[in-house]
Amino acid sequence: MQHGVPSLSPHTLHPQVHTAYSLPPVTCRILRGVQCYSEMVEHIQQIIAQYQQRIAEKPYVPIRSYGHSALGINGNVNRAFLTFLFSDKDVGIQFLKDVSLIHSKVPCNTCGREMKWCADPTTKDGFRWQCRRKVAEAKCSQSQGIRHGSWFQQSNLTFQEVLYLTYDIVCRVPAHQIQREYAFSSKTIADWGMFCRETMLVYVEGCSEKIGFPNKTVEIDESMFGRRKYNRGHPVKGQWVFGGVERESGRTFLVPVPNRTADTLMTIIDAWIEPGTTVISDCWAAYRDLAAQGYTHRTVNHTISFVNEEGDHTNTIESKWGHVKAYLKSYKRPDDYVYHFAHYMFAAKCKAEGVDEFTKFLHLVASTDWSSCDPDPPTGLDT
Repeated sequence: MQHGVPSLSPHTLHPQVHTAYSLPPVTCRILRGVQCYSEMVEHIQQIIAQYQQRIAEKPYVPIRSYGHSALGINGNVNRAFLTFLFSDKDVGIQFLKDVSLIHSKVPCNTCGREMKWCADPTTKDGFRWQCRRKVAEAKCSQSQGIRHGSWFQQSNLTFQEVLYLTYDIVCRVPAHQIQREYAFSSKTIADWGMFCRETMLVYVEGCSEKIGFPNKTVEIDESMFGRRKYNRGHPVKGQWVFGGVERESGRTFLVPVPNRTADTLMTIIDAWIEPGTTVISDCWAAYRDLAAQGYTHRTVNHTISFVNEEGDHTNTIESKWGHVKAYLKSYKRPDDYVYHFAHYMFAAKCKAEGVDEFTKFLHLVASTDWSSCDPDPPTGLDT
């Protein structure tokens, strides 16, 4: 288990998020079985590095000073790589196959045999899967778009546009900057951003576990997100968030909550903190029964001091609030917090693992079975 990797939670009180370290199946989108997650991300990095080297040899690709690549380093993508990747459409589509973003083999639904990859200039992508085998003396004429059953079936944008948009969303480029650079509609950016964060949410929901244990210490606290400071900015309804941090590992849960009542907070504590854990909190009345529930409870009276006589404090969770609020930056609607927390947790886990966020996200997409998802594009996507 890695230090500093947060967890986020989905339970019963409110849409919630969580992150941890196993990867059980998820219901709405199934993450295909992966024996070693880090190895698969490394495999994608190796493929990207091969394409970086291949594209760098093209005469139209500029060379940076000191021989540095303009296309990214160590198998990590940048915008220039995405631009030059599709300067040759065949190379770009082969890349999508190699990293499993689109299928490299497709069985025919009629005869069960593999369909053939065929050029089709009448389609936007320029290719189709087709079957022309004979079945019971009749020619099988089944055909299928190359996006079918892939992540791209959710969009009418070109492959390159989807990758551009996804790259900027994962890297948290502001929406107004994306709109200015690519002329996407604001609704397209919002819809695809939500779609990407839903993918992250499925991932963090699929790998979660409780924090704490006997001889472990967890600091808990609640914080208000989204409220205006000093009455500046437009009016925004605040969102209470309850969280906890395990001191020894840095593992964290964050849960948007409708209120701070004892019933709400104790239900979450029971769900996400192991009994026997030493729990440190302020003197909020909702925590009064922690000791009776099997926890060692210590309190800090913030009206007197931020550290009690025994040296107990909640500085770790207070610092966490600062990091999360700085990451989220702008105000969010209450219903959106769960998705933005998922993005924060996803980024934090990538940092703890030492992997590139976009490369990891490509792996999440490639590892997800999209065949059961609605093939219609999310509302508002450009056509």
